[in-house]
Amino acid sequence: MPELSYANVLAAAAAIREVATRTPVLTSRHVDEAVGASVYFKCENFQRVGAFKFRGAYNALSRFSAAQKRAGAVAFSSGNHAQAVALAAKLLGIPALIVMPSDAPPAKLAATRGYGAEVVLYERMSEDREALARRLVAERGGTLIAPFDNSEVIAGQGTAAKELFEEVGPLDFLFVCVGGGGLISGCALAAAELSPACKVIGVEPEAGNDAQQSLRAGHIVRIPVARTIADGAQTPALGELTFPIIKRLVSDIVTVSDAQLLAQMRLFAMRMKIIVEPTGCLAAAAVLNKVVPVAGKRVGVIISGGNADPSLLCASLGASPTAN
Repeated sequence: MPELSYANVLAAAAAIREVATRTPVLTSRHVDEAVGASVYFKCENFQRVGAFKFRGAYNALSRFSAAQKRAGAVAFSSGNHAQAVALAAKLLGIPALIVMPSDAPPAKLAATRGYGAEVVLYERMSEDREALARRLVAERGGTLIAPFDNSEVIAGQGTAAKELFEEVGPLDFLFVCVGGGGLISGCALAAAELSPACKVIGVEPEAGNDAQQSLRAGHIVRIPVARTIADGAQTPALGELTFPIIKRLVSDIVTVSDAQLLAQMRLFAMRMKIIVEPTGCLAAAAVLNKVVPVAGKRVGVIISGGNADPSLLCASLGASPTAN
């Protein structure tokens, strides 16, 4: 298969233009003063389904043949890719079957079903979701749309960074959350074309730093499913498509703690008046906690999603502001 490039991102942008939201870029005087930098937040929490995942899912499903549309789409996801595939399928008139963990946030389960998809549950800590999805494809038919290791998904996710650079111009740093690597891969392709000097920094939860280990080892490192509130970053390994892009274009991958994510949720709610889920806080938490020095720089942050579990949101608001 040809190597993915910015041309794929451009093609994805054309495919999703009429259906995806061009999300806002927000700034915060408080944040800028706290870190001594100019920080630009690309708010994918305002995207359809509340997360960047809609970009890649719609791009992938929009390219289905007539036969693929009849057979349907199959996906596995902890929640945001599930919702994205379900909505994209609904808009395109395609049946959707989604494999989701039984402990997925109830709001994400309800939304996925609400878009009309059939949901099959599995146990996150003991079952292999990809193996289950592939078995369902073998039994029922359909096309599997992986949450990150799919070229059209990666290209679609890159449109978020494309829009950010188009709006604010070149950046010194771009911070992006990392699960399986689809978002950061697509964003890195956009950064390499639109802001070549920009350093792309991935951010993972401390408990699940497989991507950090992989980048430093030079090969994919697989770990047990992490126990973290960042449910969108609980993937045990990067993908075969995403890792080569990350290895080539990402400067570093750093980590933050669950406590820092809770504090970041609070900051977003109290200072910027926006709701952001824990995974969506990863990139911002690295900036606010100065994991990477950014003083005096122009910094982009991808807020990946806003589908926060209400109880966790309440816990973050009730917590003392120990960070930031």
